[in-house]
Amino acid sequence: MSTLNGADWKLEPLIDWLMADGRSHKSMDTFVHGLSEALTAAGTPLARLLLSFRTLHPQFAAEGVVWRRGEGIVAHRRSSHNIWNEEAFIGSPIEAIMTTLKPFRRNLTELDPVRDHPVLFEVAETGATDCLGLPVIFTFGRGSTMIMTTDRPSGFSDADVEKFVRLSTLLAPVVEVLVLRHMAEGLLDTYLGPRTGRKVLEGQIKRGDGEEIDAAIWFSDLRDSTRLTETLPAAEALDFVNTYFEHVHTAVTAFGGEILRFIGDAMLIVFPVREGGDVNAARRAACRAALDAATDTFSSLAVLNSRRRRDGKPPIRFGVGLHYGRVIYGNVGAPTRLDFTVMGPAVNRTARLESLTKDVGVPLLMSEGFAKQAEIAYVPRGLHEMKGVDQPQPVVSSEEFDRDFGFQAQ
Repeated sequence: MSTLNGADWKLEPLIDWLMADGRSHKSMDTFVHGLSEALTAAGTPLARLLLSFRTLHPQFAAEGVVWRRGEGIVAHRRSSHNIWNEEAFIGSPIEAIMTTLKPFRRNLTELDPVRDHPVLFEVAETGATDCLGLPVIFTFGRGSTMIMTTDRPSGFSDADVEKFVRLSTLLAPVVEVLVLRHMAEGLLDTYLGPRTGRKVLEGQIKRGDGEEIDAAIWFSDLRDSTRLTETLPAAEALDFVNTYFEHVHTAVTAFGGEILRFIGDAMLIVFPVREGGDVNAARRAACRAALDAATDTFSSLAVLNSRRRRDGKPPIRFGVGLHYGRVIYGNVGAPTRLDFTVMGPAVNRTARLESLTKDVGVPLLMSEGFAKQAEIAYVPRGLHEMKGVDQPQPVVSSEEFDRDFGFQAQ
């Protein structure tokens, strides 16, 4: 590969970009795009750049952002926790860099089918002539890898490589901050939920921090879970509960809800009323979203339960209570151990509604106020005592749900 200097590009403009615009980015996608465009503007022969990094996520072990000249960001890849044992990783440039923490260089015009990893052939097919991979080493032990290619016939020059190596060192502190922020967001989304996670990142971390919000509230609980967890092997019991949680999560997030808490095998979920615009329409939308999510969950589990019965497995049964009201949304707990949740009479009534599903014999019950906010046809299910509430409360069910799932009033 050529050692000619090629264009005499300078590091100084890139350092200026890094210290100004580069430091202001809050996502890896926008940072990689900005960095790549700055490299292009500085006169580097860059055709493609991949920045990959390890992360902390229950589904993904690593992520990578790909930029291509003239196209911008073309991919944000996420790799499962099995990636370290897959052919896509083993023997790849990324594995070589992660293992040795040294630069990787390969002339893409002289590849060897026996020695070189298939990914290099894939990159060469795009017209690339040279590949340079560099470690971006962090202070906390993990790092990132930056892989660049060029389509210049002479490839990267020795001067290019030297400056890219220096640049990787300068990038490390900024990329490390971005990766740590990305990890923090992923962990907060996983353990607290997206809405609550954002609140914490925005600084609502003191006991008492919070606000009042209007929301449709969901409380659900598994049936026969105590008996099943005592009789099923541990692995099957966990699979039973997690399957239920997964189906609820899929339906709820599709309709804009957020799981706030797992309480054993119970779930507390909110569908906040969107601010601005027509208030009545926003309330109706939140309540219908909660009802549609519940209906979808019952539908998907009905299909699953049919297969479970054929396989000799116990069906997954659960009850849901839906209510609408104003709740306190914020931090509670001890001074150094907090929980971000919702509280208030509306939450208590929702839990009572779910409990009544066992007595009424209908797995989905709601308050009359919820049904009126949702503007749906409903079936009265009588007045019922609720713990902590002075007067018996009217409880109703959805006329459409009852008809579709065969729960007609007696």
